[in-house]
Amino acid sequence: MDKPKEECGIFGVYGINEAANYVYLGLNFLQHRGQESCGIVSTEGISLYKQVGVGKISEFFDDEKLNYLKGFRAIGHVRYSTTGSPTLVNAQPITGSTSKGALAIAHNGNITNANLIRNELLKKGEVFHSTSDSEVVVHLISHAPSENLVKAVQWALSKLEGSFALLVMTKDTLIAARDPMGFRPLSMGKIGDTIGDIGGTIAFSSEDSAFSIIEAKKMREVEPNEMIVINEEGVRSLQILPEKPKTNQCVFELIYFAKPSSNLFHTSVYEYRFGIGKKLARLHPVDADYVVPIPDSGIVSAIGYSMESGIPLALGLIRSHYIGRTFIEPSQKIRDFGVKMKFIPVREIIENKRIILIDDSVVRGTTSRKIVKMVRDFGPVKVHMRVASPPVRYPCFYGIDFSTYEELLANKFATMEEIAKYIGVESIGYLTPETLFGNDTSAVSGDFCAACFHGEYPTPLNQFSKDGFEQEIKQKYFGYSRNS
Repeated sequence: MDKPKEECGIFGVYGINEAANYVYLGLNFLQHRGQESCGIVSTEGISLYKQVGVGKISEFFDDEKLNYLKGFRAIGHVRYSTTGSPTLVNAQPITGSTSKGALAIAHNGNITNANLIRNELLKKGEVFHSTSDSEVVVHLISHAPSENLVKAVQWALSKLEGSFALLVMTKDTLIAARDPMGFRPLSMGKIGDTIGDIGGTIAFSSEDSAFSIIEAKKMREVEPNEMIVINEEGVRSLQILPEKPKTNQCVFELIYFAKPSSNLFHTSVYEYRFGIGKKLARLHPVDADYVVPIPDSGIVSAIGYSMESGIPLALGLIRSHYIGRTFIEPSQKIRDFGVKMKFIPVREIIENKRIILIDDSVVRGTTSRKIVKMVRDFGPVKVHMRVASPPVRYPCFYGIDFSTYEELLANKFATMEEIAKYIGVESIGYLTPETLFGNDTSAVSGDFCAACFHGEYPTPLNQFSKDGFEQEIKQKYFGYSRNS
């Protein structure tokens, strides 16, 4: 599939026996955010216990591994690699023995100046054990001028550019933080009314809907530029930078990544997707017999489109949820085998009908083209496509896996007609960046990053050096004269 990969998900618990089991449950609910590797680190106040591996939570963890993870504090991570290769050495949480003591870090996001920091630390003799940008944070904490852990973490995070929602855990402290611009989401919840061993638990999750599985209630979101520190002294809130910059939360979290049951960036994901589906119907109306969502992430927007247009919604594509990480293809190759394993058309909905396919986004277009070809084989009269996001024209450097200009469909063709012809539909219609916010949605445009749609990046990219393409990025997107 050519959908954007699901970044990462983090989950942490402070103040309950068998904390690792609670983190295990929470990570299962966040599995959609990363499926390459997973891990949990726990502590009983003396040592850190770690289990990380390749694969999904249910594939890697068993009773033996969970029983090893002792203690009443734990943090966990599910990973899709945006920086660093998908190998066991890059699995998180990352642990290290530092001048501030042993600690573990779980990180969601992409630190855009990580390579510059790494090179400076290498010159000072530091040794790195992974290619992940998250390991930079461990070394920065160790190099911090203060011996106090909280001040050291605050200092280290102030040096980072790009996106991060992270959890830092030592034997006696848990710290949760979001980057100053708030690109990535992080919520705080609780079980009970107090903190500590007697009836109280604090939890953190990339998405608040994961709290339900451990019967926690959402307290609030960790705000951009905020560090929340929890230890025996209680709960404190600190600012990473003295002056908070303009908020730039990732709009793709609302469009695609998060579950519809989640509420993040003070916005209901379901209501947001429903609202942009209604806008899509007003912006690109067309006569049809059925509105057909491409499951699963296109369903809510399709409901909005259907209700606004008056065209009935029909599940003309049924998704299989039981495909494992690998499957065997017959030696006699079947065209578009992967798509046919994932989606099954319903002939009664498609044959001799005019249908509108609704998808949440189109990035590279290869899967959309295969889906349309498969639908065409079932004999529709016409096939239109409507996309509940603007065309993705610019790479993302903040944690989504489309990082090159050439791979984006909207940059390969000059007109919507050319895109429609490539995908194989009668017409295609997108939202515009201006229609993503307000009116039908609770999201406010001034709080969000939509650089992948309009190219206005909120941070300086002259320092971005992922995979050594710094000069190439400058030339393609800004010209060599840009210095900020």
